[in-house]
Amino acid sequence: MSLINPGFGLIIWMTLAFGILLFVLAKFAWKPIMAALKEREDSIENALLAAEKAQQAMEELKLGNEKLMQEAQIERDTILKEARKLKDVILNEAREKSIMETKNMIQSAREQITTDKNAALAEIKNTIASYSISIAEKILREELKDKSRQMAYAEKLLKETSLN
Repeated sequence: MSLINPGFGLIIWMTLAFGILLFVLAKFAWKPIMAALKEREDSIENALLAAEKAQQAMEELKLGNEKLMQEAQIERDTILKEARKLKDVILNEAREKSIMETKNMIQSAREQITTDKNAALAEIKNTIASYSISIAEKILREELKDKSRQMAYAEKLLKETSLN
């Protein structure tokens, strides 16, 4: 017998052996194999669904993060704007306060100068008056040493003074 032209008995025995093998496989192996394949298919499908859900969640998180970043930038800009306004207000208040203090100091200095000037003038007048009296006293003492001069001076004063 040759392999190219098999005999009739060989075909029958091969068919019978194949049938028995098929029956044994169908009875014992086919259900577990199919169950394992179905389980594997389900796990792959679940993994794909989980991957899609994770990808969607990541996209949502990414959008949420972008939204949070935009809100944070807006809040940062608002805070910076308020800080600049507050800085300007504080600087203006400090500037106005320093101007007012400077004006007050200048006014106080002017008043002090005026007061000191008036006090100095009064002191000078008092000193001049004191010197004048002292000089006049010395001159009168010198001129009025004797009695005849005193009488002549008194008569002269009476003539100059008019009685009303």
